Amino acid sequence: MADLGHDGGMLAARMVGATAGAWVSLVYLLPESWKEAVSRFLTGACCGVMFGAPVGIWLSERLGLVGQLTALETALSGSAAASLSAWWVLGALVRVAGRFGAKPDGEKQS
Repeated sequence: MADLGHDGGMLAARMVGATAGAWVSLVYLLPESWKEAVSRFLTGACCGVMFGAPVGIWLSERLGLVGQLTALETALSGSAAASLSAWWVLGALVRVAGRFGAKPDGEKQS
């Protein structure tokens, strides 16, 4: 089970990384409304904090950086990557659902 632990530095690194990933995602894929922006930001931040350490470890192994990054750098970069991915995927899904979803008047789309 993931341990949020008592190390304030590690939690701070995950929070900073998650926030940075969420802000980069805002620039990368602009939201259509403030509600979408808030929803995507909170989703990205939560995913970044929760999955930051495992994603950071996975990325460092895939990129061959094991042993070259500190634990804080790994958590920071993993949180940013997890947050960036979650935000982008949610934004893309919202736009796809809006484009291909049912029309408000009940007509079927062709």
